[in-house]
Amino acid sequence: MKRVVVTGIGLVTSLGHTVEETWEGVSQGRSGIGPITNFDSSGYPVTFAGEVKGFDATPYMDRKEIRRNDPFTHLAVAASRQALTQSGLEITRELAPEVGVCIGSGVGGLITLHEQFNVLHDKGPTRVSPFLIPMLMINAAPGLVSQLVGARGPAWAAVSACATSGNAIGEAWETIRRGTARAMLAGGSEKAVTPLGMASFANMHALSRRNEDPQGASRPFDATRDGFVMGEGAGVLMLEDLELALEHGAPILAELVGYGSTADAYHITEPAPGGTGLVMAMQRALQVAGLQPEQIDYINAHGTSTSLNDARETQAIKTCFGDYAHKVAISSTKSMLGHTFGAAGAVEAAISVLSIVHNLMPPTINLHNPDPECDLDYIPNQARAAQVNIALSNSMGFGGHNTSLIFQRYQ
Repeated sequence: MKRVVVTGIGLVTSLGHTVEETWEGVSQGRSGIGPITNFDSSGYPVTFAGEVKGFDATPYMDRKEIRRNDPFTHLAVAASRQALTQSGLEITRELAPEVGVCIGSGVGGLITLHEQFNVLHDKGPTRVSPFLIPMLMINAAPGLVSQLVGARGPAWAAVSACATSGNAIGEAWETIRRGTARAMLAGGSEKAVTPLGMASFANMHALSRRNEDPQGASRPFDATRDGFVMGEGAGVLMLEDLELALEHGAPILAELVGYGSTADAYHITEPAPGGTGLVMAMQRALQVAGLQPEQIDYINAHGTSTSLNDARETQAIKTCFGDYAHKVAISSTKSMLGHTFGAAGAVEAAISVLSIVHNLMPPTINLHNPDPECDLDYIPNQARAAQVNIALSNSMGFGGHNTSLIFQRYQ
């Protein structure tokens, strides 16, 4: 099997439109969550989110492409171009069939769907955009990215709710390992802070309702947590086989060494008791990587700030890591970014790689009253400078999906 390394990162989040801006905010423990500006949320049970504000897609796409694609695709293109640029990889005609794209989304073009339903309702069926289906379909993101960068290798979208882009990165890794491609742009994108999205999740009673304190609302592992905060964003990693990366002198940020993917087979939204599905995902990732739990320096937890998720992820870590669970450093960056759904796995994988690059573990902010059931080292409120050689990133999704990715300092 080929070794696979990360040579580029792209990020667009509520903390910034670039990797540098997002990492600066995360490392400083700054929140990107605030009152909703995309639409008038007065009258909604929840009026705040981790929005991507003021994003301009024109540096990445021409105006015609912008008009014909949903904003979730705009974010995917931006993150992909950032990652490709950092890698320095030139996709020549000869190399193009060896470069692929796997970018997923949890809900895809929800903004377009909402807008076009209003057109149908107000103006009738003849006024609905002929671009409706291409704009809302989830595979629009990898399809357009492949067109714009000239990648002619395997291209598809992963969909597994909040585990989506963890699966996208893991399956892209497998694609390179088995030799089907030499390089893959892999990740996820989500822009679902819409009237329909907010109403649906709020009525599910899944969201925090701290309307008076948006920046303090996402509080993973805290005893006073009352739900997750919706977020927007995109994350993409440039993965290459080691030989290709060395051939063109790519900056090797880390090596992806382990991937585990499992299903709870239990409930559509509730994690399995004891986090058994996540336990298996972490164990499989460690086994594939040839690592022992004690070798993990940092875990970027799924950590949604919901009662069941945080408690069961804690249980899963205890089961998988044994006594070492109380020694390994863990944090949830959703406390700052909100929950970016289909983009979460990739955004958090990128942050895990950056923790290795910078030897800095991001904090879990708003953690002031630890839940007795969540009694591990969740790096409360301030980042921690420490040697990070190996980082693990967890994702869990509606439907019972679990993924774990392990990144290691390149040697």
